[in-house]
Amino acid sequence: MKGLGVRLALGLLWLLSWLPLPVLAALGRGLGALLHPLAGSRRRIALRNLALCFPEMPEAKRRALVKEHFRWLGRSLLERALFWYAPPERIKRLIQVEGDIGLAEREYQTTGRATMWLCPHFVGLDVAGASILLQQKRPGASIYQTQSNPLIDAAMKRGRLRLGDAEIFPRSDSVKPLFRAIKAGRGFFNLPDMDFGAKDAAFVPFFGVSAATLLAPSRMARMLNMVVQPVIAETLPGGQGWRIHFLPPIKDFPTTDAEADTARLNRIIEAEILKRPAQYLWVHKRFKTRPPGQPSVY
Repeated sequence: MKGLGVRLALGLLWLLSWLPLPVLAALGRGLGALLHPLAGSRRRIALRNLALCFPEMPEAKRRALVKEHFRWLGRSLLERALFWYAPPERIKRLIQVEGDIGLAEREYQTTGRATMWLCPHFVGLDVAGASILLQQKRPGASIYQTQSNPLIDAAMKRGRLRLGDAEIFPRSDSVKPLFRAIKAGRGFFNLPDMDFGAKDAAFVPFFGVSAATLLAPSRMARMLNMVVQPVIAETLPGGQGWRIHFLPPIKDFPTTDAEADTARLNRIIEAEILKRPAQYLWVHKRFKTRPPGQPSVY
């Protein structure tokens, strides 16, 4: 996308941020319904992921699930306008919180331990980050993927940093600045469930399929003596907003066995996906990296 096109797209997002959420949600679901037949490669990826993860599910049900997933995905794309441009007070009113949102502050004050917020890739992932910045006291830190277009990159960083005290670090950079931030007490917003290749990863089951999964959550938590708390983003129907679930911290985690820890995290994520399967990011190539000798599944 060229510079003028990017500016026009960002301007459109700014205009959309003024719409009532029920209207924006309806437009987003319409966009998702339009993308479903047009985004053929992503639709096929989602169908393949579901076939691998739920082989017993009838094909007609998988196709219906993918169609519904695109509607939720379309919502998440347009609702990003709110998180980039809407007043923080408005965003805060639209987020419901369940669970122990004060864990990170309490742990740091009583034990000096930083918290890792473990946030799987549900379509409302941006809301989880916003909720952490808006509704709890600990400052945050995260890693982000640098965008090839500098205008989009700047807009994404500005949108993620404007809601509270946060630092974000490019994935391509050294981890040392991130580690210093965590040691200084910042909570770490960690996304554990994408395929970044075999480096520093283990092939552990994800719905029974070997998936290259980063060992970093276990290793970092052990190295930096962190509490690990899963945070799940749920998008609510219509204009009701979002519900963010701050789950109890994972007990007896981490251990000395990083691979077993990583497999355990996948099981926790699986359990949450089963509660709202259409909202998980099925369009990602979760099984792109295969164990040695195994062919591509896509």
